[in-house]
Amino acid sequence: MARSPEGPPPPPTVQKLRLRYAKRGPLRFASHRDLARALERALRRSRVPMAYSAGFTPHPKISYVGAAPTGAASEAEYLEIGLAERRDPEDVRVALDGSLPPGIDVLECVEAAEGGGSLADRIDAAAWSIELPGIEPAELSAAVDAFLARDEVTVAKRTKNGLRDVDARGPVASASAGGAAGRAILHVVVRQVTPAVRPDDVVAALAAVADLRPPSPPRAVREAQGRLDGSGTVADPLGPDREARTRCQGEHAAV
Repeated sequence: MARSPEGPPPPPTVQKLRLRYAKRGPLRFASHRDLARALERALRRSRVPMAYSAGFTPHPKISYVGAAPTGAASEAEYLEIGLAERRDPEDVRVALDGSLPPGIDVLECVEAAEGGGSLADRIDAAAWSIELPGIEPAELSAAVDAFLARDEVTVAKRTKNGLRDVDARGPVASASAGGAAGRAILHVVVRQVTPAVRPDDVVAALAAVADLRPPSPPRAVREAQGRLDGSGTVADPLGPDREARTRCQGEHAAV
């Protein structure tokens, strides 16, 4: 219910929690807006004591980071919530997970470390696995080699302003082929750029350089998000919060 401007101010945020969740199965076709509505309803049902913004129409303090595109599954979706009362992160995870429909699974919940920076600042790349039905691994490997040999591969991308030519090669930090007979899997790490280069853009680039065209639609799963380090690894964005919590517990135990 909206508060009037003269009403009491909302309680302050006393705790920030960061959550990793998955979207699986048919839920990969849910839009980000649908997922956000489902998560907000689940937070109400599980009675998580949310903090709210000030103003005439207060909103629960929820921040979503790097939502996967509609049609792609993900094991690494992130959000941050602000609480008006302190809660055990694992209790929140269990309660929220039990209030969500099958296919939206809350995998982890940690308390945000003080002074640790924003969650968005810890994410600049994503690791994807893309299953290509009807394609042999050797065929995919040859296409990947041709793709990586290029400095630029331009593909047509549909944006809100219509079709636009984008470079699908530049943002790709690494790509490799795997899988089994008749079911090749492309493993690719893509840096965040604007406009975003998605798995379907990389598949379109493989078609452009090697005429690789799966007979059935590819199935993409985002396996990780985080900052890309010097070795090409995508770092866990919740790692610093976990480490800070462990350090704090060790200091309390030593007292």
